[in-house]
Amino acid sequence: MSALEVIAVIISLIGVVLTVLRNMWCWLFNFIAAVLYGYLFFTFKLYGETILQFFFMAMNIYGCYYWLKGKQQTDDICIEPIKRLTVFWHIGSTILGGLVFGLILKHFTDAAVPMLDAQLAAFSLLATYWTSRKHIATWILWIFVNIVYVGMFVFKGLLLTAGLYAVFVGLALYGWWQWQQVQNQQKSAMFRGV
Repeated sequence: MSALEVIAVIISLIGVVLTVLRNMWCWLFNFIAAVLYGYLFFTFKLYGETILQFFFMAMNIYGCYYWLKGKQQTDDICIEPIKRLTVFWHIGSTILGGLVFGLILKHFTDAAVPMLDAQLAAFSLLATYWTSRKHIATWILWIFVNIVYVGMFVFKGLLLTAGLYAVFVGLALYGWWQWQQVQNQQKSAMFRGV
């Protein structure tokens, strides 16, 4: 456990809690966490996770823009629906992309766990995209992804980060519940014509 890992864990926790609460500051904290974890994962030869952090940086900028744009229109961050066919399309594409990325990591790097690392990176990117689009399904995906992350980080000896991802499982469960409450309130307000 290093000071960098401790700081990255704290910043990540703040970012996820702010995301659950639909607070715009989540994007800044999540961006900083991506920078810190990008360096940390590189030192542990988790190259898929390292590259993922660069995508997270870009997605945090996009998410901030998208949430801010929606907030200017309604003065609130509204939960958006996602079609079932879109979910299947996104998941299938993510599996394929993760497989290709895993093969690249396996054959061209000394990555520690290339296939697992690549699939987790791919699904994390999808979950982050869903978060930026305010889809409630993001939290279900984060629950499953974070459970697998816990195992990978324990395997790599990143115990504090494994603990963080265990907390993320709980936060994702809470986020799912919280966003469902907000979505129900938004549906009620639309039904009443407010």
